[in-house]
Amino acid sequence: MTPIPDTLAGLSLNPVEPSTTAAADFLARGPKGLLIDGRWTPAADGAEFPTVDPATGRQLAMVPRASAQDAEEAVAAARAALKSGPWAASTPEDRSRMLWRIADLLESHLEEFAALESLDQGKVLATAKFGEIPGAIAQFRYYSGAARALEGTTVPTSLRRQGPDKQIFAYTVREPVGVVAAIVPWNSPLLMAAMKLAPALAAGCTVVLKPAENTPLTALLLGELLLEAGVPAGVVNILTGFGQEVGAALATHPDVDKITFTGSTAVGKQLVGDARSNLKRLTLELGGKSPAIIMDDADVARAAAGVSRGIFDNGGQVCVASSRIYAHRLVYEQVLESMVIHAESLNLGHGMDPAAGLGPLVSRAQADRVDTYVAAGRAAGVSVLTGGKQGGAEGTFFQPTVLSGVAEDSPLMREEIFGPVAVVTPFDDPAEVIEWANDSRYGLAASVWTEGLSNAHRMAAEIKAGTVWINCHSYFSPELPKGGHKQSGWGYENGALGLSNYLESKTVCAVI
Repeated sequence: MTPIPDTLAGLSLNPVEPSTTAAADFLARGPKGLLIDGRWTPAADGAEFPTVDPATGRQLAMVPRASAQDAEEAVAAARAALKSGPWAASTPEDRSRMLWRIADLLESHLEEFAALESLDQGKVLATAKFGEIPGAIAQFRYYSGAARALEGTTVPTSLRRQGPDKQIFAYTVREPVGVVAAIVPWNSPLLMAAMKLAPALAAGCTVVLKPAENTPLTALLLGELLLEAGVPAGVVNILTGFGQEVGAALATHPDVDKITFTGSTAVGKQLVGDARSNLKRLTLELGGKSPAIIMDDADVARAAAGVSRGIFDNGGQVCVASSRIYAHRLVYEQVLESMVIHAESLNLGHGMDPAAGLGPLVSRAQADRVDTYVAAGRAAGVSVLTGGKQGGAEGTFFQPTVLSGVAEDSPLMREEIFGPVAVVTPFDDPAEVIEWANDSRYGLAASVWTEGLSNAHRMAAEIKAGTVWINCHSYFSPELPKGGHKQSGWGYENGALGLSNYLESKTVCAVI
């Protein structure tokens, strides 16, 4: 292997201006507000906090720090909109047209959203512009059609007639679950918000959206577009703030009917407890430690490139990141070499820099966390083939890292690092590697790389995960269900299953 290059040496970052006038104007407007009952308002106690560019530490904007009082007002507005007014009387066509208008507005502001996402979260602009923002638009378009497909059924029964001139007529209907608290993570802020908002609105629910405190800006801009699209007051409320304050208030609120959450398994378990008071419905997409298995008959160049993208894109801050890579011993060295070359080809830089292949992690705390894992592995004798260094003016950059010689019981193998750290392990026996792949508390996703049809489908059947990709990794679309097994979550997002999360079924049985 080649010596580890010091790609952080001389890394100098000046404040980077937004790539669009619209994004600059949005930031220049001054302190933002909470969206409650169709109006922008400061936090009840006037508290604010800054959101910053993680690459430079530059303050981007001041946003309200919502409290339990703000949560109370937002939930009350959502409950009122659910019970009366234009939203309560809306038809499937009304909701369908509104979701399509939202998609059109997002599309017309795509460049602005991409710039804000890059500045606020750190991801390279191309990831936002060509991946995540179009993905958010697709969610609203998909569920625009789904809003017209909320069907019940008629049910032939075995019940006896109540007389010669009577008969039994039974049917089911689907109704909105009610007020939804949608809590989204910082790694893909707008896309994750869209994955919750679009089906909830299609179903006729009302929503209180809580973006992550690290990345609130695109949610606030989305709020402006929702009002422009004609979403009635109280239907979508947006609270910026911290999980232990406003998030906890929403999770325990007796008038919230459902929580939909994407984030860590630890927080997901806390939400299970919070939901007990009124048995809130829960959809939880939680942590992952996704295995990628490269068989000896795989297209090795394609596989190595695919799993490298799977772990290094967005700095590895992806719940389905291909963090555990198992390569057949016959191709192991080739995979290692290809992944090292790929890692070393990624220039570190500001997300808005067109030359950057990898931006900063979302915060210094996240970069420190990644560094702690790698340092502990290095101390235990793990081989760092490339990368493994933290740096930048704010300490938020971390080199794409390839590790080998990692024991199966190492935290590097067992725990979600959420950084650009790939562990590559050789295997000889396909049965053994399936055992390793499944030996995890997580079961979110996996990939198998092979040219053999039998290998592909047999291994896909044996891997315990919500999604298994064959000869690809991190492929998503609004119609493909996405969720986790084991401690990776409850329920599914996307597709018809995603819509059903926001619906209750009712059986009506009549003697007529």
